[in-house]
Amino acid sequence: MNELLTTRTLSEVAALIARRDVSPVEITTAMLARIDALDPRLHSYLLVTPDLALAQARAAEREIQHGAYRGPLHGIPIALKDLVNTAGIATTCASTILRDFKPSYDAAVVERLNAAGAVTLGKLNLTEFALYGYHPSYRPPNNPWALDHWAGVSSSGSGAATAACLCYACLGTDTGGSIRFPSAACGVVGIKPSFGKVSRYGVFPLADTLDHIGPMARSVADCAAMLAVLEGRDPRDPATRTDPASDYDAALRAGARGLRIGVDRAYSTTATEAVMSDALFDAVEVMHGLGAEIVDLHAPQLAACADHWLDVCAVDASIGHQDFYPARAADYGPVFRALLEHGTRVTAKAYARATRVRQETRALFDELLAGIDVIACPAAPSPALAQSAFGAQQVATPEAIASLVRFAAPMNFAGNPSITLPNGFTAAGLPLAMQFVGRPGDEASIIRAAAAYEQATPWHTRRPNLD
Repeated sequence: MNELLTTRTLSEVAALIARRDVSPVEITTAMLARIDALDPRLHSYLLVTPDLALAQARAAEREIQHGAYRGPLHGIPIALKDLVNTAGIATTCASTILRDFKPSYDAAVVERLNAAGAVTLGKLNLTEFALYGYHPSYRPPNNPWALDHWAGVSSSGSGAATAACLCYACLGTDTGGSIRFPSAACGVVGIKPSFGKVSRYGVFPLADTLDHIGPMARSVADCAAMLAVLEGRDPRDPATRTDPASDYDAALRAGARGLRIGVDRAYSTTATEAVMSDALFDAVEVMHGLGAEIVDLHAPQLAACADHWLDVCAVDASIGHQDFYPARAADYGPVFRALLEHGTRVTAKAYARATRVRQETRALFDELLAGIDVIACPAAPSPALAQSAFGAQQVATPEAIASLVRFAAPMNFAGNPSITLPNGFTAAGLPLAMQFVGRPGDEASIIRAAAAYEQATPWHTRRPNLD
C-alpha cells in the first residue's frame, strides 16, 4: 500500500486526500520511510526534516477533517532545493561557505507553499551554489534510472528525488538549464517559468538577471498545480511580473487541436545526439496526429547566446558573492571558485556584447512566436551521461559549456517560459526529453501542449526500478 501511495502523482494523491481516503500523516509517514530506505543510494537529500513534516501533516489532517481543505497541495509532501531559505533550518547551497547558515525567514515560495498547506520533507542536493560542479565535501546525487549516471545540474537532487518518488513535487532553479537538465536526465516534468513569474525573494542567487525558480514533478498537471500556487507579484523581488491569473486547469484539458507548434530542425539536430532529435521529431508527429499544426522555423542565430552565457553568469555571480569572495576564496570548491575568477576577468566590452545578444535573443523569440503558440526542441543535447564522462566534481570543461547550454541559455537570456517532459527512453533505459517554449507570461500554452502530448503517450507513467 505504501508503495502504491508514494509512486502516484501529486494530483492522484491530492484527490485521495480531498475525499479523505488517505490522510496527510499516512502519506508523509510512507514517504519518510521510502526516503530512509532508498536515499542512501541516491543522495538526493542533504537534509530530511521528519519532525517538521509530521507536524505539518498533522496540522493539515486536522484542518481537512474539519472541512478546511485548502486545495491540491494541502497535506502533500514536497521538498525544496537547498538554496531556498527556510526559517531556522539549514540552507547551505551545498557549500561549506554556508554550511552553518540558518536563515531567520522563509523564502517567498516557502510562504506560498505553507499557505497552501504543503508538507516539507527536507532540503535537496545540488551543485555548489547552483552552478555545474559539486563542492568536494558534498557527494553528487545518482540518477535513479542508472545509479552510475548523471542526474543533471544544478537541481540534481530535485530531479533524482522526484523520479525516485521520494517527494511528490519539489522546487528547482534554472539559470542556464538547471530545471531542464535534471528533469530531462531523470525523466520528470519541470517548468522554467517566465522570468519574474515566481518570486526569488529568499532564494540564494547564482546570476540575478538569469535566475528562475519553478516546479518539478511527475506529471504536467502536478507542475501546473505547483505553479498556480507559486506564481504572482512580490514587491520584495522587483523583477516579478503582474500577469493576470491563468486557468491552468482549462489548459490541461484543451488538447492539441488548433495549436501551432514551431520546429527548427537544424537547431534541434546540430551538436545533438540523434536519439534526442529523433525523439523530438517523433513527438511532433504525435502532436500533428492530435490536430496541431507544425510550422517549420529557421533561426540559426538562436544558439548564439550560448557563447555568451558564461560571461553573464560569472559577472552576476561575482556580484552576488562579493561578501564572500575573494575573502573566503579557499572555502569554495574549485568549480565555483573558477567561475568567480572568470567573472573578475570579463571585460565591460564583453558584458555589453552579451547584453546586446540578450536583446537580440528576446527579439528573435518575439518574432518566432508571433505566428505560433509554442516552439518544440530537445531539452538537452544528449541523454544522461555516465558519471565517468565528467571530471572531478562532475563538471564539464569550460570549452563544452556553450554546447551543453545550447537548448537552455536562449530561454534564460530571453526570459521565455519552458516546460520539459519525457518523450521516450534509450535502448539502455535512460529517459529522453523535449521542451515546449512559449511567450513571456504565457505558461498556459506550454502547459496545454505538454499535457496533450503526455496524455497521448506512456512515458510519464514509467518509474525507475530501485529494488
